[in-house]
Amino acid sequence: MAFAGQPFAPQAVIALVAGVLILIRPNLLSYVVGIYLILIGLLGAGLLRP
Repeated sequence: MAFAGQPFAPQAVIALVAGVLILIRPNLLSYVVGIYLILIGLLGAGLLRP
């Protein structure tokens, strides 16, 4: 999924999904933030590849 030569950015997709989930169900905020931080940490550490 690349637009005009842009590389795929999994962090952007994760952030969009997290934002939509929070807007739909605000009571899920702590779970969404926790999962988001874990996924970004795994991507940053190279343990999870897009």
